[in-house]
Amino acid sequence: MNETMPADLASAISSEPMWLQHWISVLVVVNMAAILFIVRKNSEGKLRPRTEAFVILASMMAAGIFMSWLYEQVGYVRLLGLAHIVFWLPVFVWLAVKFRRGEFSGPFKYYLILYFVIDGASLAIDTADVVRYLAGDRQALHLRHQ
Repeated sequence: MNETMPADLASAISSEPMWLQHWISVLVVVNMAAILFIVRKNSEGKLRPRTEAFVILASMMAAGIFMSWLYEQVGYVRLLGLAHIVFWLPVFVWLAVKFRRGEFSGPFKYYLILYFVIDGASLAIDTADVVRYLAGDRQALHLRHQ
């Protein structure tokens, strides 16, 4: 990694333009909002854990850990989007299939619509970034903003 790179991923992100920092905050808030749906009532009215909310939270944490590790390995480059592709995309597809089957209702259903819009946009951007990286665009991202 280049010595001029910030020491960690959070520092690199903090050097980004405010609009990008806000976008990252939106991603974090939308994914963390799954915690509001950890518990649900089943058909008997008993409180039960909602697997889908746990999986959203787990995929967010796993992606963050992997992205931080990737940053240490390759720096602040487009390949960092791979973390979302690896950990978010399977969850996104799994939830989309369940959603299309009509398995969700109430507030969680509306939360998932927001999740699909925000995480879907991120996954599209991340996929384009990873493809660009694999096609040879290896320049450090922070250099683009200086």
